[in-house]
Amino acid sequence: MEHAEIKIAGFGGQGVIMAGIIIGKAASIFNDYHATMIQSFGPEARGSACSAQVIVDKAPIAYPYVEHSSILVALNQEAYKLFAPSLRKDGILIYEQDMVTPNQTQGNGVRLYGIQATRIAEELGRVIVQNVVMVGFFAAVTGLLSYQAVESAVRDSIPKGTDSLNLEALKRGYDRGLELIADEKAVAAR
Repeated sequence: MEHAEIKIAGFGGQGVIMAGIIIGKAASIFNDYHATMIQSFGPEARGSACSAQVIVDKAPIAYPYVEHSSILVALNQEAYKLFAPSLRKDGILIYEQDMVTPNQTQGNGVRLYGIQATRIAEELGRVIVQNVVMVGFFAAVTGLLSYQAVESAVRDSIPKGTDSLNLEALKRGYDRGLELIADEKAVAAR
């Protein structure tokens, strides 16, 4: 993929902005891409609508705003309802399976990938890493960024002392994404 317009959306407190930062760093610092990021959030620290727009491109980026996302990462139903209409017809919807129910028509040309990121984070003992689970899943299902680049960006972005927890969250999300892609290929081969 030479160019991707990514929208990550959810509630404040779900790590939406940090997920955007990690993806942008992985692309621009640890891969050979240019990247921009714009963030939007309500005045409340937690619980209000929150989004990050990340554009990744092989060429320099002249306009940093996402108009029609090629990839939407929806962490809750409200974010999905708000941003799904601007997802391109050939786009990718990545969603938190326990919090988002895509409508029946969403699948017409849009590839859907759901993960129980919050549940995986709970299994790891800290719900706060669900965004890193989602970033790992994003990397696997999109193929946009290498695992090594995303891992380096996670290491560079997280608080010291949380390395093992965050890297395990990343790996769990990535492995789940690889499983879905393998299943998708097996079904297509039949």
